[in-house]
Amino acid sequence: MNPASELLRTSSGEELVRRIEETPPGELLAVLDNPAFDEETLCLLLQRKDLPGELLQEVLLRRHFLKSYRVKKALAFHPHTPRSEGFRLLRDLYLMDLVQFAISPGVLPDLKLKAEAQVIAKLPQLPLGQKITLARRSPARIAGALLAEGHSPVVRAALSNPHLTEAQVLRVLSRDKLPPVVVKSIAQDAKWSQAYNVRIALIRQPATTLTAILAFLPELTISDLRELVAPGILPENLRHYLEAEIQRRMGNSERKAEFSSPEPGATEASDGVAEEPE
Repeated sequence: MNPASELLRTSSGEELVRRIEETPPGELLAVLDNPAFDEETLCLLLQRKDLPGELLQEVLLRRHFLKSYRVKKALAFHPHTPRSEGFRLLRDLYLMDLVQFAISPGVLPDLKLKAEAQVIAKLPQLPLGQKITLARRSPARIAGALLAEGHSPVVRAALSNPHLTEAQVLRVLSRDKLPPVVVKSIAQDAKWSQAYNVRIALIRQPATTLTAILAFLPELTISDLRELVAPGILPENLRHYLEAEIQRRMGNSERKAEFSSPEPGATEASDGVAEEPE
């Protein structure tokens, strides 16, 4: 029998802790058979990110360990927990632990989406204070869902969330029935109102005020203005303002062209000036 394995099976107290911390990951399986191995030492073991999947699978088979929320959380967060078991463990995580899981680096994309979906499904039942907390620190997808709900303090918190992305803001603005406070807050936000694609989305959004739209028009390229005035994109009364902006730009371009053109005869006169000798 391997002496190291035997010591893992029989050690206790500080000696057991030391061996859990120092034993190579491939030799740790024997510790699960140690009578002194309990929830506390298991949580200590699960802090090691180099544990092989085989060891974690063996822990998962010992169902008495899974009665502990600490153990289930540590297993869910471990990077080598088998993917199928990870999905099952996520079902039992508390709300804020799901949020923490979703923003943790290295999480598999499908597990991240699962955690975010669980949080979003719980949003309608949450009190306002908890929604504000979530809006400030949650991943972009959850922040976007909270932003779209339209509660003023939640909207403010979501727009200041460092995880919120332009893609999520655009997704919110693409909704047909959006509370006016959401549109107004985005249009007035110091960061998001300056994003070019967000400005175009705001112009397309029916709840955006005419005042906000008129303020954005001078910043749009003429090609985007022409695209927006195509039939079926904007209401007829709004298209009138965009067409007027296009005409204003074209008029300015024509006047600049006139001013930059040389007066008749100027070229000929300049050609007739003799060069001074060197």
